[in-house]
Amino acid sequence: MTDHVDLVLEQWHAQRPDLDVSPMAVIGRLSRLARLVDGELRKTFASHGLDRASFDVLATLRRSAPPHRLTPTELMHASMVTSGAITQRLDRLEARGLVTREPSEVDGRGVVVALTAEGQALFDRTLPDHLATEHRLLAALSPTERSGLANTLRAVLESLGDVRG
Repeated sequence: MTDHVDLVLEQWHAQRPDLDVSPMAVIGRLSRLARLVDGELRKTFASHGLDRASFDVLATLRRSAPPHRLTPTELMHASMVTSGAITQRLDRLEARGLVTREPSEVDGRGVVVALTAEGQALFDRTLPDHLATEHRLLAALSPTERSGLANTLRAVLESLGDVRG
């Protein structure tokens, strides 16, 4: 079985046999896969009135320990976006009643972001569909293949400095 990337590699071998184009086999497939996965996840989020950014904030709050509160800085680090992006996300979620911003009990100048009951309920309805989409997207792989792929991708991410911190 061949795919579009195989065609691209064949063309490069014919046009530039002097170059090692083997990285394209991985990077090209990762890029194509990312686009396909993103499209499928977008559909799932949209069916619940969410987008990826909103889902990310709600997920970060939901997986934190009860009472599901974090500072905007903690949210920013967990999602690896700028403070401006977090502010925009929080504004949209707060307007919908999915999160609240409350004064910090620790720092009078700071705020904490809290998941509302409505936000938690929406997220808890969305998560099973999200996971079903992910399972469907990985259905071609056995559990052993999934684990191997996850480990391989972790190694690449670590080599690029993307480590837990």
